[in-house]
Amino acid sequence: MIWDKKLAKKRLDEAYNNAKIEYFDNNSKYIFFSDCHRGDNTPSDEFAKNQNIFLYALGFYFNNGYTYVELGDGDELWEHSNFKHIRLAHDEVYSLLKKYYDSNRLIMLYGNHNILLKYKDFVKNNFYKFYDDYNEEEIELFPGITLYEAVVFKHNITSQEILAVHGHQGDRMNDKLWRFNMFTVRYFWRFLHSIGFINPASPVKSSEKIHKIERIYGDWIKTNKIMIICGHTHRPHFPKANELPYFNDGSCVRASGIQGIEISGGKIMLIEWKIRTDSEGDLHIKRKILRGPEPIETFDLRNKMANRVSIH
Repeated sequence: MIWDKKLAKKRLDEAYNNAKIEYFDNNSKYIFFSDCHRGDNTPSDEFAKNQNIFLYALGFYFNNGYTYVELGDGDELWEHSNFKHIRLAHDEVYSLLKKYYDSNRLIMLYGNHNILLKYKDFVKNNFYKFYDDYNEEEIELFPGITLYEAVVFKHNITSQEILAVHGHQGDRMNDKLWRFNMFTVRYFWRFLHSIGFINPASPVKSSEKIHKIERIYGDWIKTNKIMIICGHTHRPHFPKANELPYFNDGSCVRASGIQGIEISGGKIMLIEWKIRTDSEGDLHIKRKILRGPEPIETFDLRNKMANRVSIH
């Protein structure tokens, strides 16, 4: 992984300037998940172990009026060239996502591992509808859906802005050279991945690289005075009192469970869903608040003081 500060600034500027605008207020509810890396349910499919946790969590948010924001890398399209195999392997997930879409509560961004979704023809051919072999008929999935590189959440009253991106912008191997990286993953690292090896271009295992990403994104936040919510590194992050408003929602493929960012009631928090035991030894899927909640406007004030604080 090669991070380029100038490239990151350029790419984040492009993402911000071309972003979809999503207006919100203190009654709005959002759950941000990313890096599901949904595969075909073979040993290389990291999402499979957490699918039931994900389904339970997403069902909870749907029933409680949240909009689901998927911050990229939802589908593992680098390892699997045929989206049909992913959809069949995780049919329940896509059925639930369709409920969000039909309720106008689904916002999907593409990341580096599903960057093919920036191409309209690919989306139309794979996401609008699919052919049901059993019933021998076409079924709508997400007809007319648009996927985005970035979304700017803008508060109706305060005009405070939050830039939501996947977080690969500026990562040269996963951004500008993604075709080469996809080729190596699909025909080489995919098979090593299934027995535990990690692609060296991935940011997941290197704390030094992750901290560099956070510093580079922190510079952009400091310059533009806009908070960021992203994924990509798989490392959840909620800023401390002396840090710039860089948020990372973690991932859905960690052994400990899935992490995400919630916004509701004008507040933001970092949460985790995992399987826990009760006093009688029964297993339950439980939600835990890891950091927060804190008022979103608190981080707007931090932005106004951006020249006095930094990410560590």
